[in-house]
Amino acid sequence: MNESLQAQLWPASQLAAAQASAARHSRLAAAVPEPIDAHYAELGARLFDSAPALVRIDTTLDAGYALVVGRRGRCLLLLGPDLRVHPIDVDVVRSGLCAAIEAPLLPAIDRLLVAADLPPSRRGAARTALLRQQLAARPVSGILRLRPPPSERLPQALWRAGALRHLATFLLAHATHYALWILSWWMVGGTTLAGRFDPGWFAGWALVLATLVPFRLLATWSQGAFAMAAGGVLKRRLLDAGLCLDPQAVRGAGVGSFVGRTIEAEAIESLALGGGTVAVTAAIELLVAGLLLALAAHSASLSWLLLAWTALVVGGGVWCLRRRRHWTQARLDLTYDLVEKMIGHRTRLAQARPATWHQGEDEALERYLGSSRRLDAANTWLLAVAPRGWLLLALLVLGLALVGGVPSPTELAVGLGGVLLAHQALSRLVFGLADLGGAAIAWRQIVPMLDALSHVRPPAPTVSGITEPATPADSNGRPGHLLGAHQLAFTHPSRNKPVIDGLDLAVFAGDRILLEGASGSGKSTLASLLGGQRSPDAGVVLFGGIDRQTLGDEAWRRRIAMAPQFHENHVLSESLAFNLLMGRRWPPHAEDVQQAEELCRELGLADLLARMPAGLFEMVGESGWQLSHGERSRLFLARALLQQGEIVMLDESFTALDPSTQAASLRCALAHSKTLIVIAHP
Repeated sequence: MNESLQAQLWPASQLAAAQASAARHSRLAAAVPEPIDAHYAELGARLFDSAPALVRIDTTLDAGYALVVGRRGRCLLLLGPDLRVHPIDVDVVRSGLCAAIEAPLLPAIDRLLVAADLPPSRRGAARTALLRQQLAARPVSGILRLRPPPSERLPQALWRAGALRHLATFLLAHATHYALWILSWWMVGGTTLAGRFDPGWFAGWALVLATLVPFRLLATWSQGAFAMAAGGVLKRRLLDAGLCLDPQAVRGAGVGSFVGRTIEAEAIESLALGGGTVAVTAAIELLVAGLLLALAAHSASLSWLLLAWTALVVGGGVWCLRRRRHWTQARLDLTYDLVEKMIGHRTRLAQARPATWHQGEDEALERYLGSSRRLDAANTWLLAVAPRGWLLLALLVLGLALVGGVPSPTELAVGLGGVLLAHQALSRLVFGLADLGGAAIAWRQIVPMLDALSHVRPPAPTVSGITEPATPADSNGRPGHLLGAHQLAFTHPSRNKPVIDGLDLAVFAGDRILLEGASGSGKSTLASLLGGQRSPDAGVVLFGGIDRQTLGDEAWRRRIAMAPQFHENHVLSESLAFNLLMGRRWPPHAEDVQQAEELCRELGLADLLARMPAGLFEMVGESGWQLSHGERSRLFLARALLQQGEIVMLDESFTALDPSTQAASLRCALAHSKTLIVIAHP
């Protein structure tokens, strides 16, 4: 291995310090490791784009980690254990990352190069080319991008993405653009309207107009850059919030409500970013127009008229906002109802009478149409009357000033320019207010989703697999319990009586536990508490003597593999291999795919694999190969077993299977689990 790279590696025992150092260097409050999927052919580009990141490098004794914090030309900038930045060529880091997958091919390639009598000076380049040809599509793991936690504050996220910098550039460029534009008006008023032609003033006016172009281009570019950066931050936060939602909250509110909120999230990006920049532009123009009208002696009263008219327009915007809120609620009610009916369509066809399928739809549609008519009436006044009304009043006042006393040409030009600029600003303001109002309503809809981020605790500065909980021992030195629950209590939000109260439980390594009980007795609730899907109201759950908050959600769920009940488990629209190995790792290694295929055959899915043209890599799910109820049950079972957790919990995983398949599946679960908990009805 390259000695310069070897000197900059962090040992596995110091990964917590490496992660904390990367967060400080990148000005992050905390850093969350996120695996990057990459193929051998694109590895160099992915390394350049990964910073800050941890890259696993296999050494002769153990694995070390390169801490990438940036790039410079063809070099990656590595933060070493001495906390200094060192440039290392990207090919050196790539070779260290790929040493394990290149090693089996190197002897054959070297023999080929010797047999071809290639000069030693050219063998290195030839070896690299042959490796890239043979390994181009090979997935490579070992890159962990360090990104901020989902709970990062929104201003910090916008600053990191450069959105605030682009916004400041836009405001400055736009203000400069209008200052130059006003200067051109002043030059025109001082020459042309005075009845004389001065080539010097005309050349200066042309120069000012030419100077407007780069500032206009800069304002347009920075506006687009701000929208892209802020939109990316918003999309990432919405994705993180969706993944942090409490399943119980989703079940209680209904899937339709969250689909409607997701649709509203798209409105925030399009309306808030577009309407926000338009409103800011209008505010700048109104300020400039007010100053122009105040400077023109004959039209000083117009500045006060503009202030009053602007207040009237803002009041009209608030009025429209109220009507739009009622319209949005009616529209979302239709969306909620439609989604819920689509989800339950098969049940309605089989169970409900056709005469009752469309009950309530006409009333909901009538409410929506009534809200739409009232909103259209308000928008007509705001969008059409407000700017045109100002223009008529302002021209009337300006005409009276001309009748009462002739102003100077410069004052006339400045006053007329201020009136036209205010008309343009008011037109933009009403559109901006409409978009901002829609964004504000949409924001209220997704606040419950974003609130989920506030409950996400920042992760401890560790990397998966570094800190392993120890199995406690009793007074005689024998292994103690692996999983323990002490005085556990939980009450569902919709109930007054606790479903679990004062529960104590001890699970030892190697146990085979059957948990039986009547429906509603709390079996699945207990499983979700042990598996980390819910948090108890009281008491504590410990794995190896460590609670979930200390160990972390990811590490907890990696050690406790759980197959929820059928209605809470899903087949994603992806390959069968992805659905099997998503809880293990992706992209998979060759041994992962082989083990998944062998396990499927043990579970009686050999005929299914034989029917699929692409085998394990056949697309399944709603948009792919349709699996039967029993096939889905065995897929969920295989997914939990392939996770290779210390404990496997199966919640009613055998109820959809016939007796012979059930017996074979149970034998498979017993053979492939270290500790097994099965939940079933008596």
